[in-house]
Amino acid sequence: MLSDLTDTELCRLFESHGFITGSTAMLPILRQARKAATVSDITVLLEGETGTGKQVLAQAIHNLDEKRKSFPFITVHCSTVTEALAESELFGHQRGAFSGATRDREGLFRAAHRGTLFLDDVNDLPLALQPKLLDVLQRGMIRGVGSDHEGNINVRIIAAANQPLAPAVRENRFRGDLYHRLNVVRLPLPPLRERSDDLPSLVLAFAARHRNIYPYITRIDGDLVEFLKSCTFHGNVRELEHAVERMLFAKTAGESLQLSDWTQQCCEASPAEEGHDLVSQAAQRLWTAIFQHGVPYSEAIRRLERRLLENAVRGCGQTRREIACRLHTSERTLYHKLRSHNLTGQAVAD
Repeated sequence: MLSDLTDTELCRLFESHGFITGSTAMLPILRQARKAATVSDITVLLEGETGTGKQVLAQAIHNLDEKRKSFPFITVHCSTVTEALAESELFGHQRGAFSGATRDREGLFRAAHRGTLFLDDVNDLPLALQPKLLDVLQRGMIRGVGSDHEGNINVRIIAAANQPLAPAVRENRFRGDLYHRLNVVRLPLPPLRERSDDLPSLVLAFAARHRNIYPYITRIDGDLVEFLKSCTFHGNVRELEHAVERMLFAKTAGESLQLSDWTQQCCEASPAEEGHDLVSQAAQRLWTAIFQHGVPYSEAIRRLERRLLENAVRGCGQTRREIACRLHTSERTLYHKLRSHNLTGQAVAD
């Protein structure tokens, strides 16, 4: 029975296959994914931002599919498929079919026979190739380039899109008939910022993944968890994993990850990256002050600007021109900003 697992058991089941979550927002998706795994021929469409774990979930569905798990899981990176070689790569070709075809090639569909073909970033599939893919999905038959014979294929299709396909259909960037063929079981993966409950378990899991290289981590400090919850993580889980590895690389002692470790890993970036990271950190800390401590937005911005100007006046130079130069702004703008914060008396002469 599919309903025999508790929420905890369900999360542990998918965690055993690499997909880590305990968020309540993910539970309905995991139940649908587990159900899809038992229906071996049904097509699954995963939608979610880059880095949300679509390929990991696709692999988990394949691994839980009793009928197909012993057969290949093949990934097609649709964003890198060139129109010229797409048919050969997907459907195969015969020797001599075109210049450079020095041997037969079975193609990725045949390579995935009886297993799963994962179409990653399917929204980037060239328009010219979409009707050919649709024909294969509808008829279950393929013909290699240069061949006169069609052959049956037996694969499960799991497609992933890093942006919703329905708007792409409306804007004629994706064929509607192919979308409907793929959109049988749709699983939308929420971004990491909407699954903040997953942060501690993800951080510890990523730390454990590198335990043979970096210091052994057993816990994560509460201040770091709260800070991470204020982060936007545009790269989602993938971005978090890379940040954890940087923290581990920079860490020298201790079994817990702390907020200071995050600060340290930011300092390991290149000068250009470090500048952007420091601005991002300031914004994240400002958001924490607003969200957690109830500081009004306008007051938070005013205090931040005043503190920035005070530091600039103390450390940037002897004249407004020097200060404005260091701040990459005009003297006129600097003067009005200083005046609005009653700091004109602190600035040295014009």
